[in-house]
Amino acid sequence: MSAALQVTAFGLALLSTFFLLLATCTDCWMVNADDSLEVSHKCRGLWRECVTNMQDGVRTCDQYDSILADHPVKIVVTRTLMITADLLACLALATLVLGLDCITFLKEDPCVKLKMCYGAGVILCAGSILGLIGSVWYAVDVYVERAMLVSHNIFLGVHYDFGWSCWLGMAGSTGCFVASVLLTCCLY
Repeated sequence: MSAALQVTAFGLALLSTFFLLLATCTDCWMVNADDSLEVSHKCRGLWRECVTNMQDGVRTCDQYDSILADHPVKIVVTRTLMITADLLACLALATLVLGLDCITFLKEDPCVKLKMCYGAGVILCAGSILGLIGSVWYAVDVYVERAMLVSHNIFLGVHYDFGWSCWLGMAGSTGCFVASVLLTCCLY
């Protein structure tokens, strides 16, 4: 039972870490259409902003000036939280791989292997909480930006939605949290 639970948690953690890394690297955290005819589709991300022409499919991207330049708080905080979550999730995966029962590393000392699994669960939990805070922070800021335009009766033909990167970050963080619960609470 313990080995099956470890492998299940490892598979979920691996997939969720991949989702977190993909969400951090991609550039579609906030989606908006420039006009009511939807001639173009704009995605804003943590690292750049891309516009896709819906008629011919041409996509152009503008990189943000510099990592050290002044950026909006939502971008800086989300970058920091997502990168930290990625690093913690990767560290937890490396620790978990060494702690799995099916790996021959430290096979003579199962108590240490179990502690490594618990440690991986705690690290994964910390990373998942940071990733979830970063993703939700960005999503709330997008919602507030949309609500401010609506409350001031400003309609520029622009509507804001959460992009697939934002949803991917939330899904990856939730998956890491479930894997950490499996590792820390259910492993006896």
